[in-house]
This record gives sequence, structure tokens and C-alpha cells, in this order.
Amino acid sequence: TGLFSCKSPDVTEKSYVRSISDRVARWQIAHQPEVMHHDLDWTNGAWYRGLAEWAQVTGNEEFFIFLKNQGEKNNWDVYYRLHHADDICVSQTWILLAERSGDDSVLERTVQRLDSARAFPSTAPLMKNHPLGRDERWSWCDALFMAPPVYAAMYLKTGKKEYLDFMEREFVECTDSLYHPDYKLYYRDCTKRELREPNGEHQFWARGNGWVFAGIPVLMDIMPADYEKKDYFLHIFLEMAQAVVDTQDEAGSWHASLLDPETYFQPENSASGFFCYGLLWGVRNGILDKDTYLPPALKAWEKLCSHVADDGKLGYIQPVGNAPKPADEHTTDIYGTGAFLLAASEMLRVGL
Repeated sequence: TGLFSCKSPDVTEKSYVRSISDRVARWQIAHQPEVMHHDLDWTNGAWYRGLAEWAQVTGNEEFFIFLKNQGEKNNWDVYYRLHHADDICVSQTWILLAERSGDDSVLERTVQRLDSARAFPSTAPLMKNHPLGRDERWSWCDALFMAPPVYAAMYLKTGKKEYLDFMEREFVECTDSLYHPDYKLYYRDCTKRELREPNGEHQFWARGNGWVFAGIPVLMDIMPADYEKKDYFLHIFLEMAQAVVDTQDEAGSWHASLLDPETYFQPENSASGFFCYGLLWGVRNGILDKDTYLPPALKAWEKLCSHVADDGKLGYIQPVGNAPKPADEHTTDIYGTGAFLLAASEMLRVGL
């Protein structure tokens, strides 16, 4: 019996999950020299985070070595913008590696950045209150994946409640700015509030919502079970879960614009990977009802696997952007690989 008794065993079987996901990870590592993004950019930050999770769940030393080399090569630094959430995303992985090695010296640059951001706070208006709010505050929904886990982890490591207070305040402000309580989805930023798609629907960008729907599980896995604000985050996650399932297509994919799949008819696998991960995490942790949410999660996983080429390249990943754009079987990028590996990690865990 087990969770997967109703499914064909080929896609959900642990050996299959391991083999296809190792292939995806190794393809990405082999093609790292061709990646155009800086090693410390958010794009790599999301890739490292997915690979680190996969390495943890499988105990694969090969992948840990790659990540350690990436850290050493860049002096365990963060990227260059003081207040930008994207530029500390890499620290999620540096923290995991520090915990694994017991060497917190690799977090020196991360601590410096967090302390500098608090010591010299941004005066930029949030988009909640100002249409020109800038991205040095968490005024775009992607930020809710990039930065909160770093602040939370460093709070637990140092006991400095200032890190936790900052994270909670900025997360709530961002959500108050961008979350639509009726649709239960996030606008990418406030400039998108008035936009309408060709079919007249609001523009809810799939990957933007994927960032949030994956970011909350990453954050909750860091925080202890008695975290007093846990219900705030899980309430958003539970609401979003229904909207996520409602916007999945019959084949198991999501599309770049969640409410206009006709205009953006191709699947979009960075969003699909994040949504698959979030659904599986919710089921495994007893937060989402298994009978309701496991079937769409497994359908998503099966469809994601169908877009992996024989050599391990994952296609249909929308290029870097801040709004829906088309993708095809040839378009790929590292953050999509990271999302796939997060989903793969949960596929192994949920079946245990």
C-alpha cells in the first residue's frame, strides 16, 4: 500500500525519482560554466537551494562538494545590493553548509550584510503606500522566497530577535501590498494591480506565486514547531493551496499567467516545480488534506518528469522576468532546476 498505491509506480518509485533527479542535477552542474548569471545572483541562489535539499535527502556528497566549491570560489560572499532580498538568497545554502560542517566562519559576509541592512535601513517607500516603491524593500512577491529563510535561520543561530522582527515586519508589509484576499494569489508587484490579461483577468504571474508558495515551506522548515507566528504563514499557505490547485491544467502543469492559460498556453516549469514542492510539503506535514492535494501534486510531478530530456535538461522554464512570458521545450534556467529538485526532495520524503 502507501501513498502511491493508486499511481503507476514508474514516476513515483524512489529509484525513478532518484535517477531522473540526479540526471537533472548533473546536467545543470555540467553546464554551470555556460550559466550567464553571476554565481551570487538569486538565480543561482534558487538553484543551490534546490540542489542542497536534494543532496541532504539523498546524502549525495558529489552535490555537496559542488556547492562547497561554489561558496569557496566566491569567498562565501553575498551579492552586491545592500537591501535587495535577491542578493542574500545564496545565504540559504551557505547556512545549510555551515550547519553541516560546523564551521560558522563561512557566514561572516552574511552576518555583515544582515547587520548593515538593519543599521542603515532603507528609506524607500513600499509599493503598498507608494506606486514607485523600490525593490530595495520587499515590494515584489519573489522576495518572500529569497530573504525570509535567511533572516529566520540567522535568528535561530544567533538568538538575535532583531532578525526575526525584521523578517516578520517586511513579510507582512509585502503581503498587505500584494496579496489579493479574494483570488488568494499575489500580484508580482503593485504595478501589476491594474493590468489585465487578454481575457480580461487579473495578471497573477505563476512563478511569482510559486516563489511564495515554496518560500513559506522553506521558512517553516527552519522555524521550530512552537513558533508563535506560524499560524499567520500557514493561513496564507492554506489559502493559496486551493488557488494553486484550481489553476492547474488537466495535464498537470501551470501556465505563466495563472488566470489566462489560453494566452500563455505552454507549460511553465519553474512555477510547476515550486507548486509541486509546496503541495507535497503540505501533504507530508499534515497541513493539506492528502485526498485533496496529493493527486494534483503527483500529476504535477509526472508532467514535470515528462519535460526532462534524456540528457537531464529540463525545458519549458520561463526566462528571467517579472511578468508572464512564453517558454518552450528549449528554454531552461537554473532556478527552474532548483524548483524541480525541491519537488524531487519532497517526492522522496512524502513516500517514506
